[in-house]
Amino acid sequence: MNPSMNRRWLITGAGGMVGTDLRNELVAQGAELVALAKGDLDITDAGSVRSVVAAARPDVIVNAAAYTKVDDAEKQEHLANAINGSAVEFLAAAADAAGALLIHLSTDFVFNGEKTTPYEVNDKTSPLSAYGRSKLLGEVAATQAKQHLIIRTAWLFGVHGPNFVEAIRNQIRKGTNPLRVVNDQRGRPTYTPHLARAILRLAHSDSARGIVHYADDEEATWFEFAQAIAAESEAVVNIEPVTSDQFPRPARRPAYSVLSTERYERLTGVRPDSWREGLREYFEKR
Repeated sequence: MNPSMNRRWLITGAGGMVGTDLRNELVAQGAELVALAKGDLDITDAGSVRSVVAAARPDVIVNAAAYTKVDDAEKQEHLANAINGSAVEFLAAAADAAGALLIHLSTDFVFNGEKTTPYEVNDKTSPLSAYGRSKLLGEVAATQAKQHLIIRTAWLFGVHGPNFVEAIRNQIRKGTNPLRVVNDQRGRPTYTPHLARAILRLAHSDSARGIVHYADDEEATWFEFAQAIAAESEAVVNIEPVTSDQFPRPARRPAYSVLSTERYERLTGVRPDSWREGLREYFEKR
């Protein structure tokens, strides 16, 4: 029997990119599931969180709700902190009351990008942006749950939300040529259905507690990612590599935010999926 079928699941942020793919995986497995989109639950309302979780009686809560507008967060840090930070405290308390495992999703942006080798789960955090600081607050809040799993991931793209792949495709459709894409930020693009399956593998491992990193193989720069998107589009377009200084944004990004997935691989016995394969599937679906 599939282990998902023995548990009751509750997903917050179930209308988002990750939440939708996770919901689809659980539905396909026949799991008992309460999937709550933004309009179904205000996670910043402690009373609502407490009553909804108490009524659902979940065994596992996956918090896929988040404030993700990285640049806007520089002017809306209070809002980012409320959604990415304080709300996680409410979920942690509700998880404990229900005796549930809290799985909280975090980000590579908790690191400053000064390393040149992949970030391990115990490496020092030092976020450069308001968004990164808010996500770090959420990590600290998640640890208040007796049973907690924090999954850091990176550079997400999927068919159920705005993402870098669609942004590049839109530029190609508009006829933008050349495309200028930064080539001095390096990470690991991650296809959200791959992340959804990784979350389930970790949820079924009793040893998977604390912090785990999951991101797809292999590492790339945004420029290299854009080249792959253009190739998959079969578009004739010139992509020009630029530096972050040539493409200023309100929020600072880590130059190097490659996550080490060594602990994930050890816990699950599974290698991360390829984002290039995910990109091909993305084009088939969208």
